[in-house]
Amino acid sequence: MSHSTVPRSRAGARTGRRAPDANPPDGATGRRTAGRAGKGAGRLDFRLRFRRDRTLILMTLPAVALLLVFTYVPVLGNVVAFQDYDPYLSDNGFVAIFESPWTGLENFQRIFADSQFWHAVQNTFVLFFLQLLLYFPIPVALALLINSVVRPRVRAVAQAVMYLPHFFSWVLVVTVFQQIFGGAGIIAQTLRRHGHQGIDLMTDPGIFKFLVTAEGVWKDAGWGIIVFLAALASVSPDLYEAAAMDGAGRWRRMWHITLPALRPVIALLLVLRVGDALTVGFEQLLLQRDAVGPGAAEVLDTYVWWNGIRNQDFGYAAAAGLIKGVVGLGLVLAANKVAHLMGEQGVYEK
Repeated sequence: MSHSTVPRSRAGARTGRRAPDANPPDGATGRRTAGRAGKGAGRLDFRLRFRRDRTLILMTLPAVALLLVFTYVPVLGNVVAFQDYDPYLSDNGFVAIFESPWTGLENFQRIFADSQFWHAVQNTFVLFFLQLLLYFPIPVALALLINSVVRPRVRAVAQAVMYLPHFFSWVLVVTVFQQIFGGAGIIAQTLRRHGHQGIDLMTDPGIFKFLVTAEGVWKDAGWGIIVFLAALASVSPDLYEAAAMDGAGRWRRMWHITLPALRPVIALLLVLRVGDALTVGFEQLLLQRDAVGPGAAEVLDTYVWWNGIRNQDFGYAAAAGLIKGVVGLGLVLAANKVAHLMGEQGVYEK
C-alpha cells in the first residue's frame, strides 16, 4: 500500500496529531466565531472613535495646551536647582541652562544650613495650622447658615455680599484693614477721641498671624461656601421631611443629614488644603513684611523671593521651590491616605 493510500486516521496516529473532523459537531464553529468576536466586542476603530468624539477633543485641546505650557514644561526648569544658573550667559535664558556650571547638591546644602530657612518653615506651618483651625470651618458654617434661609432672594443677596471680597486684590484688602486697625484707622481715632491711647494692630508682630488669618477669612471665606452649597443642593428634601415627621429637630437634621452630605466634600478640600500647606499667601505677606519685620512675616515664598529672586541667585531659589514641591506632594499623599482610612475617596480612589 502506498503512502498516499494510507487512511487519514492512521496517518494522524503516526504523526501524533489528531486529524481535524470533516464535519464538526453542530455549534462548534459558532462557538469559535463567537469567541473571536467576543474578544473585540465593544471596541471601535480609532478613526471611528475620533470621528465620534472629535468635537469634545477639540474643546479640550486649549485646556491641555495651557496645562502643558504653564504646568508641565516649567517643571523641566527645576534642573537649575543643581546648577549655578546665570541667565546672562546667553541671549536666550533657555540656552543658558546648558551653559551654566553644575553644582550638584550645593544649593540644597546652603538652604539646610541657613537658620532663616528653618525660621521661614516654622512661620509657614504656624500660619497653616491657624488658617486650618480658624479659616477652614468658616465656609462650612456660612454654607449651613445660608442654606437655612427660607427666602431665596435673601439667600442670594447674602451669598453675593459674602463672596464679593474674593474679587478684591490683596492691595485693597490690606488697605481696608489698615484703615480700620492701623495707627490712623477708625479704631485708633475713636479711642483717641474718647481720651484713650490709640492702637496700631497692623504693626504688632505678636498678633500678625491672627491678623493675616482674619484677612484671609474676610477675602475668601464667602467664595468657599459655593462648593458646600453645591453639595447641599444635591441632598433630597425628602430626607429632611422624613426626619421632621420622625420628630427630628433642626439641629438633629443638620447633624444626621446635612453634615454627612458635606463630609466627602470636606474631606476632599481638606486634603487639597493640606497639600497647599506651604503656600500661605505670598502677595499678602510681602505687602506687610516691612511693617512687622521678617521675624513675623517671613514664610517660604517670601524667603525664596528675598534670598533667591531678588539677589538673582536663581539656582538657590529653584532648590528652595523644589523642596517645597516635594514636601507638598508628600503632604497630599499622606492626607489622602488618612482620607481613605476614614472611608472617604479623597483626591483619587484607593
